[in-house]
Amino acid sequence: MNFFSGLTLLGGLAMFLYGMRLMGDGLKQSSSGTLKQIMERVTNNTFKAFLLGVAVTAIIQSSTATIVITSGLVGAGLLTLRQSLGIIIGANVGTTVTGQIIRLLDMDAGGSWLQIFQPSSLAPIALIIGIVMIMGMENRVRNAKQIGNIAIGFGILFSGLLNMTSAVSALSESQMIKDLFTGIGENPLAGYAAGTAVAFVLQSSSATIGILQAFSKSGLLIWHGVYPIIVGVYLGDCVTTAIVCSIGASPDSRRVGFINIAYNLIKSAYVLIGVAIAHYAHLLDGIWDKVVNSSLIANTNTVFNLVCALLILPMVPFLEKLSYRLVKEEPAEVSPYQEKLDALSPVFFSSPALALSSCYDLLMIQLKLARKNIDLAYGLLTNYDEKIYNEIQEDEATIDMFADRISGYLVSLLPHLKDDQHTAILDEYYRVFSEFERLGDHAVNISDNAKSMADKGTAFSATATKELDVMMKLLDRILDDTMLAFGKRNIEAAYRIQPLRKVAADMTTELKENHLTRMGRGDCNVFLDPNFENLLSDMIRIADVSSNVGEAVIVRVRPEVASNEHTYFADLRHENQDYNRIYQQARNEYFGMLPEDAYGESGGSRKHNALPEFNDA
Repeated sequence: MNFFSGLTLLGGLAMFLYGMRLMGDGLKQSSSGTLKQIMERVTNNTFKAFLLGVAVTAIIQSSTATIVITSGLVGAGLLTLRQSLGIIIGANVGTTVTGQIIRLLDMDAGGSWLQIFQPSSLAPIALIIGIVMIMGMENRVRNAKQIGNIAIGFGILFSGLLNMTSAVSALSESQMIKDLFTGIGENPLAGYAAGTAVAFVLQSSSATIGILQAFSKSGLLIWHGVYPIIVGVYLGDCVTTAIVCSIGASPDSRRVGFINIAYNLIKSAYVLIGVAIAHYAHLLDGIWDKVVNSSLIANTNTVFNLVCALLILPMVPFLEKLSYRLVKEEPAEVSPYQEKLDALSPVFFSSPALALSSCYDLLMIQLKLARKNIDLAYGLLTNYDEKIYNEIQEDEATIDMFADRISGYLVSLLPHLKDDQHTAILDEYYRVFSEFERLGDHAVNISDNAKSMADKGTAFSATATKELDVMMKLLDRILDDTMLAFGKRNIEAAYRIQPLRKVAADMTTELKENHLTRMGRGDCNVFLDPNFENLLSDMIRIADVSSNVGEAVIVRVRPEVASNEHTYFADLRHENQDYNRIYQQARNEYFGMLPEDAYGESGGSRKHNALPEFNDA
């Protein structure tokens, strides 16, 4: 056996596999979006689904990709399991197209113009087209790079195939190679195992059949030794597909992978039994001991797949039932809010009041969860508990999920609204769902801050803690008004939030200055400065979010404000006497609660009671 012939064979194999990958990737990138849309529209007619599976796989040159896309659509609820079965069977037939292309190796052009269709001509033509598209047409032709990659992949595939066939011709003189093929021909089980193993390793039935077609040039392969290899390829390829379909997938997605395995096992059994019966009846005498070429291998593979597909298509209901028996539904955790979530149903689009009521129910739950998390998170600063920390994280996941569901539902509901009042309600809900989500985010930030301090075994000073408690009391009042404003559409509460938010801003500034003074005197741990700053930042942002919610309520109740909203609220801070009165009273009340500092002066007595300039509009 010549070492260099073996090297040429392996090099040709590498080119063949890379060319197939490059061509397949290019085809998938350029057509997968359209193919997904087509697949989503597939009817319940199994035969039409079968034809679709054949066509899609013939285009993207990968049954694995077709079945994985199908699995994803089933998992997303865009296809039913029954609809997917025809596509799976069709994909197994569509993958034979590659072999039919490779059979051009056997074409005898005889010096005519048909020579252009031989691989020795197609390879350079495809490579030339590919490089011209990539280097010369990228800015002139849409998707030129993808088209070029497809063409170059096609050219590399055939170049590799030609290298393999030339190497095989030289290797066919080796006694070891002759003995290997003879042994496989005399032992069908070994051929079946070889086909399974190679297809599993290469993760491609098309590539495995193509390699077999290349080896047929040796003149050492006989039909009764080749057909078990072809049958083994079916199992090796589908195992990889089933694994891909099962990773982190829903039960229905896993059923797609299982059905592909079941189909290929039944197909293998049909072929082996059918060939045995046909051989016993002397129906295969003409090809049984015949030396195979590329065309006979391609035709055998196509006939096996096509006949088995037609025989198994009527068994689709049985395969579906079997998949449900063997792949059980996972015990689903029933969310305590599932009934409210189910109420976000498109059936209510014709009754917008019901649809908006369903949104309101979820928004109130979202707001209450965020408020609860803020209280729990603040408590962790002085009494850290890992269970409470985890509870906050779980509730945050629910808050985020509510935001996604509400957002999508409101967008879908909008085209169905005809009444201005319903539109105003939807506008309010669309503004506040993200604000409630932000409240939950700030609660998580505070809990993370508490965890960081607990991990380091540190705590704020007694004075700092007392000051923060005053700030938290102010936030509690702001959040109470926020819940009252949104929950009861209480415009008085909505107006109160604005001046209270200004008091919170003033207190944030004061607490930062006090903290800096204490650190200068050595009363506070300088290493906790980031924790203190981050905590104050989250606290004032909670007040900001509440202010945004209050404004959304005011705009809904007083729609005339919407056209000049920013100016309205800016003027409110400067000119409205109720605003100024509430602000001054709250400022005196909460600043008066601040603890005495080291100089014996109470926080309230140190602060200027005069109304400051408003510059936070």
